[in-house]
Amino acid sequence: MNIKRILKLGRKKLIVVALVIVSGTLFAFTIGNEFQLSKNLEIYFSVIRNLNQHYVDGINPDKLIKKSIDAMLEDLDPYTTFIPEDEVSDLQFITTGKYGGIGSSIRMKGEYVMIAEPYENTPACKAGLKAGDLIVAIDGVSTKDKNSSDVSSLLKGTPGTDLEITVKRHGKENNLKFIVTRQEIAIPTIQYYDMLTDSIGYINLSGFKSNSINEFIDAYNHLKENDNFSSLVIDLRGNLGGLLNQSVEIANLFIDKDELIVYTKGRDEDSMKEYKTISKPLDTKIPIVFLTSRSSASASEILAGSFQDLDRGVIVGQRTFGKGLVQKTMPMSYNTILKVTSAKYYIPSGRCVQAIDFSHRNDDGSVGLIPDSLISEFKTRNGRIVKDGGGVTPDIVVTPEYLSKLSVELLRQDIIFDYVTEFCAENGTIPATADFNISDSEYEKFVAFAKKKDFSFETETEKEIEKVIEIAKKEKYYEKSKEIFDKLKGKFSAEVFQDFYTFKEEISQMLKQEIVTRYYYRAGLIEASVSEDKTVHEAIRLLRNPQEYKKILKK
Repeated sequence: MNIKRILKLGRKKLIVVALVIVSGTLFAFTIGNEFQLSKNLEIYFSVIRNLNQHYVDGINPDKLIKKSIDAMLEDLDPYTTFIPEDEVSDLQFITTGKYGGIGSSIRMKGEYVMIAEPYENTPACKAGLKAGDLIVAIDGVSTKDKNSSDVSSLLKGTPGTDLEITVKRHGKENNLKFIVTRQEIAIPTIQYYDMLTDSIGYINLSGFKSNSINEFIDAYNHLKENDNFSSLVIDLRGNLGGLLNQSVEIANLFIDKDELIVYTKGRDEDSMKEYKTISKPLDTKIPIVFLTSRSSASASEILAGSFQDLDRGVIVGQRTFGKGLVQKTMPMSYNTILKVTSAKYYIPSGRCVQAIDFSHRNDDGSVGLIPDSLISEFKTRNGRIVKDGGGVTPDIVVTPEYLSKLSVELLRQDIIFDYVTEFCAENGTIPATADFNISDSEYEKFVAFAKKKDFSFETETEKEIEKVIEIAKKEKYYEKSKEIFDKLKGKFSAEVFQDFYTFKEEISQMLKQEIVTRYYYRAGLIEASVSEDKTVHEAIRLLRNPQEYKKILKK
C-alpha cells in the first residue's frame, strides 16, 4: 500500500492496516508451535478488523485490545501484566521510588478524594496540606465524584510545574487554596531506625528500590555511632520486595565475598543467573534477627531466606508470603511495557519459596497452594532442615495479634481518623512520640465522639440473634415472645460501648499511632508501633540471650 495513502487513513483504519500487516508477517512463521500461534493471531486480527468495520456502535480499539490482553494474561499469573503508556510512571515508582507529584497518599471520602497522608518534606507537606483535607478542585476544576485514580493523575506531572489545590478542611468555614509545586518525589525505603536498647539496633526496611543499599548503609553507620551497638534487628514485615540486586547488595554487608545469595532458573539462557556477594562485607559477626510477616514477599524473602540458609541470621515472626517468581520488563511498541514472569528464584539451600501453583489450575480456573506431596526438604549450611513451596518459615514463630471486631469497625468507619482530624485542629503540637500517650480524659473524649457519630456495628452474636428472630417469625413464635427477643437484642447492642473499655488498651494504641503519624509522619508511626510490638520484644529477648541465638543456628 502507498505510504501517502496510509497516512491519509483515519486512526482506526490505520490500526487495522497495522494489525493486518503484522498478522501477515506472523503468519509466515509456520514451524511447529508457531503455526498454531500464527493461525490464532490471524483469527484474532480478523475479529478486531470486522468489529471495527461492522459493529453497530463502533469500537474503541485501545480499550478493547487492552481488555483482551488483560484477559489473556489472567490465565497465567498475577505478576505477568501489560502496562500501557499512561501507567508506565507507576512502574517506575515501584522500581525507583520516584515520581513527579506532590507527595501524598489519597483515598475516597464520600464524594471527594481526601488527603490521607502527606509525606514528610514533600510539596504537599511544605504547602500545608493536611491529612483529612478533602480535595474539592484542582486548577479550578471540580473533583466531585472523581475517583482516586483520576485525581492521582491530575496531581502527578512534570517536576517544577505548579497546580492550585482547593480543599475543604475540618473546622474551616471556607475552602482553602494552596499553590503546590510538583517535584520529583522519592519515598525512602528506610524511614525509621534507632536503638531499641543500649546495644540492639533496629532498621525498618519497607522495600527494595534503586537507592535502598545507600539508605541501609547510612542507617547502619548512624547506629554504629552508639558505642554499645552490638546486634541488629531488620524489620521486613510488610516489605513486598522490589529490586533483586538491592536485596543481594544488602546481604553483602554481612556475608563474605563470593557467597551465593540467590539464583534464577527459567526457559531461556538469559534467565539462568547467579547472584553472589561481590564486595568485602561490613561485619560478618554481628548477630542479626529478621522480622517477617505474611506480607514479606519476593526480595525480602530472598534476604531473610538466604541468611537462614547460610545460618547467618535468625528469623522471628510469621511465615512469609511465598513469591518465588522473577519478572523482567520488556519494552513494547508505543511506549508500553510487558512485565513477564520469566524465571523462579532459588536461595542457597536450593529451595524455591513459591507457595502458589499457577502452573496447575482447577477446572474453575482457580489455583491453590503447592501440595504437600511436592514439597521437599533442604538443608542449611549447618544441616538444619528447611522446606520449599511455602514461603520462609521463621526460626521462632510469633502468633500475629488480630484486632478486635470493634477496632476494625472503628478503622473501617473512619471514627479514629475523623477524631484525630479534630484533635489536630485543636492541638498545634504534641510531645515527642516516646513521651506521648492517650490520657484517660482524652480517651473519654474519643468515646463521646464515637457516640456523637452514632457509631454502631453488628456483632456476630447479634447476627445470630437476627437469624433466630427470622426463624421464630416463620414458625409463628415471634409475636408471643417479642419482648424477650427485643430485650436480648438490646442487651448485646448496649454491649458495644462497654467494649470500648474492654479493648481500651488496643484502641488507645491505635489512637496514638494515628496522632503521631499526623505530627511526626511515617517515622513517628513506626516508633509508636515498635514500643508495643510483641514480635520486636521477642527479637530483643533472643538477642539478649546469645547462647539461645547460637543454638538455633547450630540445630
